[in-house]
Amino acid sequence: MHAELILDARNGTGESPVWHPGEQALYWVDIPAGQLHRWRLADGAHQRWQADQMLACIARGASPEGGWIAGMQSGLFHLQPTAQGTLVSRPLASVAHAREGMRFNDGRCDRQGRFWAGTMLMDMQQGATVGALYRHDGDGQPLHLQQDGMIVPNGLAFSPDGTRMYLSDSHPQVQAIWAFDYDTDSGIPSNRRLFVDMRDYPGRPDGAAIDQDGCYWICGNDAGLVHRFTPDGKLDRSLPVPVKKPAMCAFGGPGLDTLFVTSIRPAGVDLADQPLAGGVFALNPGAKGLEEPAWGN
Repeated sequence: MHAELILDARNGTGESPVWHPGEQALYWVDIPAGQLHRWRLADGAHQRWQADQMLACIARGASPEGGWIAGMQSGLFHLQPTAQGTLVSRPLASVAHAREGMRFNDGRCDRQGRFWAGTMLMDMQQGATVGALYRHDGDGQPLHLQQDGMIVPNGLAFSPDGTRMYLSDSHPQVQAIWAFDYDTDSGIPSNRRLFVDMRDYPGRPDGAAIDQDGCYWICGNDAGLVHRFTPDGKLDRSLPVPVKKPAMCAFGGPGLDTLFVTSIRPAGVDLADQPLAGGVFALNPGAKGLEEPAWGN
């Protein structure tokens, strides 16, 4: 299954791809650059917008104003792209980080439109368990702490019926994916248990997606692979991409049967063997995805 390069984006950390069905376009972020990107299927047009701080994760807004909810460095914001290439930013919820030098990382909406996002210390080498996972219920609401004691919370996903939540910690010391029972009324996860120990498979667990069959797709960072695990935690297939650090995947296209993959272009690394690092790729995964819920739907 050949991976097609759709854009040689050269992102430092390409993350949080989200398919916009109304625009038939893929949006994603480059975290350290603080940029929101869009690639349009019809003509391959690429556009970017600049934020005023690091931009880590996004979800479409369901309100009439549209735009995006975003996890950044200092909290959650509503972002509205402008024709001038900037983002009009409105604060939604601040975050009390455990220490300096932290930001949001992976995030997405549950099936009910609540926004979930995790925080991490940017200096991963410290291995500090100061990361946390938060839930945001809607405009004007505070952040609700749901899990703490994490290093790099990642891999958030929800089953098709919304009753199971997935979460990983991608730090080399952990490399675990957990499953939770998820109360769709209260938005509270429970019964945390190990879903996959990624030390048994190539790559650290990074960003994830769910397909219509309830299978969990996870990028194997450092291994150049995207893995599919069945709901009972069995490895079903592994698809290669031509870069070592795939970061996150998302289903898109008219039939939601294309798997888009963003990637990382690490600074100060010889990239002679992976010149396309930081690019965005499209795969034919042999499965169909689900439309991502909008925030506040």
